[in-house]
Amino acid sequence: MFTTVLIANRGEIALRVVRACRELGLRTVVVYSSEDRDSAAVHLADRAVHIGPGPARRSYLNIPAIIEAARLTGADAIHPGYGFLSENPDFAEVCQAEGITFIGPPASVMERLGDKAVARSMMVDAGLPLLPGSRSALEHGVQARAFADEVGYPVIIKAAAGGGGRGMRIVHEPDEFLRAYIETRASAQAIFGDGRVYVERYLSSARHVEIQVLCDQHGNAVYLGARDCSVQRRHQKLIEETPAPRLPDGLVERMGRAAVDGALSAGYVGAGTFEFLVDPDGAYYFMEVNCRLQVEHPVTEMVTGIDLVAAQFRVAAGEELGFSQDAVAPRGVAIECRINAEDPGRGFAPTPGVLEECHLPGGPFVRVDSHVFPGYRIPSVYDSLLAKVIVWAPERDEALTRMRCALGELRLAGPGIATTAGFLSRVLDDPTFRSAHHDTSLVADLTAGSGL
Repeated sequence: MFTTVLIANRGEIALRVVRACRELGLRTVVVYSSEDRDSAAVHLADRAVHIGPGPARRSYLNIPAIIEAARLTGADAIHPGYGFLSENPDFAEVCQAEGITFIGPPASVMERLGDKAVARSMMVDAGLPLLPGSRSALEHGVQARAFADEVGYPVIIKAAAGGGGRGMRIVHEPDEFLRAYIETRASAQAIFGDGRVYVERYLSSARHVEIQVLCDQHGNAVYLGARDCSVQRRHQKLIEETPAPRLPDGLVERMGRAAVDGALSAGYVGAGTFEFLVDPDGAYYFMEVNCRLQVEHPVTEMVTGIDLVAAQFRVAAGEELGFSQDAVAPRGVAIECRINAEDPGRGFAPTPGVLEECHLPGGPFVRVDSHVFPGYRIPSVYDSLLAKVIVWAPERDEALTRMRCALGELRLAGPGIATTAGFLSRVLDDPTFRSAHHDTSLVADLTAGSGL
């Protein structure tokens, strides 16, 4: 095992990784921007290194500054968290060249799976079911339009280098396609530095279900159940739960085995997530692989008792998993609500500001992953996530009630600040959600119906 871990991230995930390191007896280094000099992770870490001003490209995306911080502090491992450089194969390669362990899959695996078009082709070869779509990026608008016409509308145009719900557009009619294609390529180039896109059939009534996998360097791999992430706004998740409710018998096992087969065929190492769409008939289709820890990993931890961050460290250090698929025995139900500084009444627009009131919920089987405190200044230059409220209960109805109570205790307020907490309480009370008959259109339906 390495001795000193540099956490190349911020917010609640930086704090989460620092705490896992302390339990494992590992020394911690946190890098921070000028916007985050007073963050909780900075105060809890053994060392903290300032790496630049607020904009991410000059701090959390600044590879030379992060590597120099590792050199200065003697860090022999780097945990990238999620977002920022977590799925950047160039960063993983630089770490390897510097003799620093990157906590994640090999750079070559990340490069192949990070290209969504290449990943689709790989998973077809591995036997995973996919929606009709292109097996490679479509470089010309006329070619892409012809392909979309053949697949049948609606289609979705996705950035090959995309992720995090960004870089995609849904097209319902042929006349809309070329404009959407040009716009998607332009936004993909601006956001990811890569304008390549691919096209696939769009399911308008589908659930978003994902499988957590864990793989070591010795060819062992397991799946840790399924998470339902269908409550989304702009393709970004708001509520996650496990087990995914109301799925046909045997479907999770089939999806789990498919995910493990896909991971092994790709040479995957570490914690990763295979994302699928499930249609109303119970058919499932591979979408993409997230080559990192997920924001929603706590719900899997709550039902399996497996510390995924600690597992990441052990696997990266060359240890075997130490358990088989038969030993994975999820218990109960866990639900996570993401509390963002956003105003649902204004299209979920970010609401930065200073938190004058900060009270986080507690009680039996309630977990809160958060980095905020009274007086915390919410930056305008980063993701708006303030806290993740996670609850566990033996049954889903009990978990929903517990989450409703937890959100009722939550107080995050300040001038101009709105959060998603009230809207999420409304989702929890919605009959479609409570009966688990919802799909990825739920948030759009609720906001349209209320005039939000």
